[in-house]
Amino acid sequence: MASTKLFLIFLLAALIATPVALAQLGGLLGGLLGLIHVDGVLYCSLNRKIDVISGLNTPSFPNASVQLQCGAGNVVSDTTTNGSGVFSFVLDPLQNILSSLLSNCSLVVTTPLSTCNASLPSVGLLQSHLQLAGNTVSGGLLHIVNLIPAGFQLP
Repeated sequence: MASTKLFLIFLLAALIATPVALAQLGGLLGGLLGLIHVDGVLYCSLNRKIDVISGLNTPSFPNASVQLQCGAGNVVSDTTTNGSGVFSFVLDPLQNILSSLLSNCSLVVTTPLSTCNASLPSVGLLQSHLQLAGNTVSGGLLHIVNLIPAGFQLP
């Protein structure tokens, strides 16, 4: 009888401790099971101004090469915009520290602006620093940090 009571006490203690252990494990894995997502839309413009005369938005810049460069021009990742000018990067936070991405990295468009509009300059590269857009938690464990361009312009 004593061994049954002892078993029940240990079982009760294990049941009480399980949620605490899972919460601690989730906190640990939350940092490991994370992603950094950089996305945006690239426009065929020096600074995406609206055409005041026609009232139309600036068209997007399809098939443009966009690089994520850090430090002295080190290419961390690259992609190409789709037909709507949308680009996206997914980065590993264990290899790319968020504070470094925000302070030491920028998005660089290596395709000349004249490719999408002959009246725009053919020299110079559009660049943008990154800014934090928010965080997303997916499935309770996956933590996604969302970054967007602060605004593309010629340096």
